[in-house]
Amino acid sequence: MNNALYNFERPKNEPVLSYAPGSPERLCLKDELDRQMAQVVDIPLVIGGKEIRTGKTQKVVMPHDHQHVLGHCHLAGEAEVKMAIDAALAAREIWANFSWLDRTTIMLKAADLIRRKYRPRINAATMLGQSKSAHQAEIDSACEVIDFLTFNSYFCSKIYRDQPLSEMENLNMLEYRPLEGFVFTVSPFNFTAIAANLNVSPVLMGNTVVWKPASTSLLSNYYLMKIFEEAGLPAGVINFVPGSGSLIGNIVLEHPMLAGIHFTGSTGTFNHLWRKVGENLNKYRSYPKMVGETGGKDFIFVHSSADYESVGTAIIRGAFEYQGQKCSAASRGYIPESMWPDLKSMLQRELSQVKPGNVTDFSNFMNAVIDQASFDNIVRYIEHAREAGNAEIIVGGGYDSSVGYFVEPTVIQTTDPHFLSMEEEIFGPVFTLLVYPDDQFEEYLNVCDQTSPYALTGAIFATDRQAINKAHDVLRFAAGNFYINDKPTGAVVGQQPFGGARASGTNDKAGSMLNLTRWTSPRIIKETFLPPKVYTYPFMREK
Repeated sequence: MNNALYNFERPKNEPVLSYAPGSPERLCLKDELDRQMAQVVDIPLVIGGKEIRTGKTQKVVMPHDHQHVLGHCHLAGEAEVKMAIDAALAAREIWANFSWLDRTTIMLKAADLIRRKYRPRINAATMLGQSKSAHQAEIDSACEVIDFLTFNSYFCSKIYRDQPLSEMENLNMLEYRPLEGFVFTVSPFNFTAIAANLNVSPVLMGNTVVWKPASTSLLSNYYLMKIFEEAGLPAGVINFVPGSGSLIGNIVLEHPMLAGIHFTGSTGTFNHLWRKVGENLNKYRSYPKMVGETGGKDFIFVHSSADYESVGTAIIRGAFEYQGQKCSAASRGYIPESMWPDLKSMLQRELSQVKPGNVTDFSNFMNAVIDQASFDNIVRYIEHAREAGNAEIIVGGGYDSSVGYFVEPTVIQTTDPHFLSMEEEIFGPVFTLLVYPDDQFEEYLNVCDQTSPYALTGAIFATDRQAINKAHDVLRFAAGNFYINDKPTGAVVGQQPFGGARASGTNDKAGSMLNLTRWTSPRIIKETFLPPKVYTYPFMREK
């Protein structure tokens, strides 16, 4: 047995490749895009280490060219969901007894496989299947996945190293047990890295999972599953179960050995899961751990002392990178009157040059939204603004789904701080702003804090330090990730652990020890060396 007491050094974040013209990574990625577009992948379920094909399939298409089929994915039925739960519970007995070093070794190997062997494949799959640009795929499916794998391994080592004080007469030990049962993971379409982390976090701490991937990110998620297997993950530790969310959820939530849910998605869906767990508490072996990151209505608040070009760049990048399909994307803004003329001219000038298009054209800043349902929802908000008497579309407003689900970057100006698109999450390339009198900065900070039920990300732009401090205090609970003079997106693992409160989730901070500890059930062990042999105490004596 390896009895080394290994100490992980704090890792460095994975460098982001540029994909500049003529660079080797660009040439390699272009070749991989061509290869994947020329094939149709048969995507099975993976349960207990076995590929299962049910014959009931759905198409995997490119959002920017929705007639182009990338693959067919087999979907789970009731029997397969139950099989996945059984496989997870069977694997738990083995996996829970792996040393933490063995578990981290597998994750570090998976990181190296992506870094050195599968970077083009996972990036190309994310670009084609989820309509991400080369840069957006690189920072997600390559860099952030690698960072989650390496930093979580480091955080894991720190957790196990934390032990209680022992006195001379006894030894105290803290055992970080896995949860008693299986964990249900539900991943979204928008980040391949989130799919990785939702599974890796509980798995690193000795748990096994049933993974329900989003129906619109199946290609990249399947490749991710295959990478975990190649890295040496034992059969049944992660069970890849595409299918109907309601069918899978209903079976999972009724099982007595459900030990936890790791979720990223809509607030409504998470609320539903929480309610169902509450209704079934008498069925469970233990209280399931509920960890969720949900919606956002993320703000950029601007003080009159800020530089308008920095603000404009933050709006363009923060609101329109990846078509606004980030839970952290900027979607509402508060702009001082004195700045508005210059900022408006900049936004109209710069955004007039941004046209969404195919991911294979690297000159495109934006691509397509994910599917027809998302497209229709975004269009509804645009048309509402077009018809409203208290709002005006000042940039964009166009859309076309004939080839791909394309929506222009759209900026809406409103006079109503509670206008529909100032309050509700849209999850698309729509940014709504309100222009306020410069001398009402503090009043509108309170408006910003009270407008939305969400509290995920937000930003303040100012050079006046007093204004920054005031925003910092008033907006203390309005954002779990708060940015000063930066866009409210782009949290980096190990640097800005991610998560928000209020209707934005449980704020368990993905990319930190805080998240990992949720997947443990600690046991304290006290061993006394020389136990007493009489029951009486000195105070009981007469003399």
